[in-house]
Amino acid sequence: MVTERSALSRLFNGLNVVVLILTMLLCLLPVWYTLSISLSDKAAAAAGSVFLWPKGFTFDSYRTIVNDSQFLKSFFISVQRVAYGSAISFFAILLMSYPLSKTSKEFRPRNIIMWLLIFVMLFNGGLVPWYLTMKSLGMINSIWGLVLGGGLPVFNVILVMNYIRNMPRELEESALIDGAGPWRILFSILLPLAMPVLATVLVFTIVYHWNEFFQGLVLMNKADHYPLQSYIRQVAVVIDPTKMDEESVKRMSNLSNQTLNAAKIFISMLPLLVIYPFLQKYFVKGITLGSVKG
Repeated sequence: MVTERSALSRLFNGLNVVVLILTMLLCLLPVWYTLSISLSDKAAAAAGSVFLWPKGFTFDSYRTIVNDSQFLKSFFISVQRVAYGSAISFFAILLMSYPLSKTSKEFRPRNIIMWLLIFVMLFNGGLVPWYLTMKSLGMINSIWGLVLGGGLPVFNVILVMNYIRNMPRELEESALIDGAGPWRILFSILLPLAMPVLATVLVFTIVYHWNEFFQGLVLMNKADHYPLQSYIRQVAVVIDPTKMDEESVKRMSNLSNQTLNAAKIFISMLPLLVIYPFLQKYFVKGITLGSVKG
């Protein structure tokens, strides 16, 4: 039955729309400002006259970055790190969350493992023991040091574990009656139903591996092994004056560290901005995709 909304209800909905639009603009403004700076010339950026629109429109910053071989190497290393790290973390989280979602009677070591997980989430041994451990495992100057250095986010394990625990127990019981084993239950029943939380955790993992820069600075002894964020944090674009022609000199005269940094930051944000819309649907999807009739 459709009921007519009151004036107060319409006012409330209108205010919600206004607040959401303002929030959206506040989120988009820093990204747009960074893009405007990166497309502006040196004088306009240095004078602080750039805000919503580029001034002295130019692509020189992006041309300089694209021609920098170290930037492209670092970008590819970050892509590798995200691909390997997300896959390993995804399966590690899934395989650890399922047994921990059981009761202590069904899985006896559950409480001990949970206490250990909570402890390591709150406390760590410090940077020096971590570095010595990674060095002893041969992870220095290796992509696997970046991948496995944060391979199992405990917070994500707890999120997935609690999600699986809230699923109807009748699903697993009916599968057991039909002869399904733990692996079949996990991958054929629980995995499809847990896609919303798994997609959310996957986004968290991708963002972590893409944005993390400190491990690259600690574990990599050469700039050639830096991931993208470590490169942006540590080094500027390397310019060899002996190899610059007249056009390159003219282009460099229109550049500054401000415009170059803005261009590097925007390029580093772009992959996440492209990936997120494909996973967004799982954030708004219903928690349970199926139910058990009583």
